[in-house]
Amino acid sequence: MARTGYTLPVFAVAAAKAALMHLREKIDSQLSVEIDLLSQTAEISISQVAALDSQSALAVTLSDPGDNLDLTKNTPIWAWVKLSQRQSQALILEAGEGLGKTTSGEPAIYSYARRLFDANLLSLIPPEQTATVSIILPEGRQLAQRTSNEAFGILEGLALLGTSGISQPLSAADYLEEFRLSLQAKVKVCPGLVFCIGSNGMQVAQRLGIPESAVVQTGNWIGAMLVEAGLYQATSVLLLGYHGKLIKLAGGIFNTSSHLADAKLEIISAAVVAVGGDVQTARAILDTKTADAAHKKLIELGLAESVFGILAEKISQKATAYVQKYANVALKVGTVLFDRKGEIISQDLHAKELLSFDQN
Repeated sequence: MARTGYTLPVFAVAAAKAALMHLREKIDSQLSVEIDLLSQTAEISISQVAALDSQSALAVTLSDPGDNLDLTKNTPIWAWVKLSQRQSQALILEAGEGLGKTTSGEPAIYSYARRLFDANLLSLIPPEQTATVSIILPEGRQLAQRTSNEAFGILEGLALLGTSGISQPLSAADYLEEFRLSLQAKVKVCPGLVFCIGSNGMQVAQRLGIPESAVVQTGNWIGAMLVEAGLYQATSVLLLGYHGKLIKLAGGIFNTSSHLADAKLEIISAAVVAVGGDVQTARAILDTKTADAAHKKLIELGLAESVFGILAEKISQKATAYVQKYANVALKVGTVLFDRKGEIISQDLHAKELLSFDQN
């Protein structure tokens, strides 16, 4: 049976609580602490805790997300806690090495994580003192390179985000069933759906002001979710995704997992030829390593707008034909492609119409 675990914010809070308790109570160096997850409690093991001086301590724990395929599994989380004379706030959270920062310089510690810190630490801070907590992820900067954090404004490391403390392992079938149930519920109140491919798509949707009631996550199962939308009588679907993932649909690939198929450079190269580019340019695209590099190369050559324009149109055409084939429904589909920074690089006419409708 798959084992559940906890999300990264839980371990950061546990390390901070252990360090603060050690300062106040001089507890043993090997221990566990109970964490209030706001709906239940969890007992989290602490690897080490020690005082650095009379007013500061450091505690270390290891992330355990359970049986999920999570890149933070077993990564160490350090919390350095310092007590000082009371300032304007009782608790100050700082980003140490490996914990990301937003573009405005704030620690990448989001709402749920901040609520966890408040719930577990505030009652332990003496009335006349302030606790400054610096979260350090020694492997965070390296791990962040395997995510799209930087593209979406999280710089120099990982973020403490999420809406729950529980890390629940789900199989591929479980995930798809979750997405299908979400679609079935949302299409009843909002027949014009917006498919977001990945968490970065969700962030772009928020920035565009698209209502959450219209947003459906798809994971890699875009084809299955398009058919589901057709079967449940959606009036339209706006596909919103990172170009390196979504352009696979232009080649007829409707499960976008790289484990199944990854022909994005070949698809971009074909689009180069379709807009009148020469063989040399197509070969130059094939020689790039990523979709981002291909996009940058096309910008240099003045072809990016036309190439990704035709790709957006092709994606919508292929998606419409796919739904017609498997659901026997004429579904209106629009496509918006964005880059690693979340900036829109192309959209077809249907997408412009649907976005205009959503925002009016």
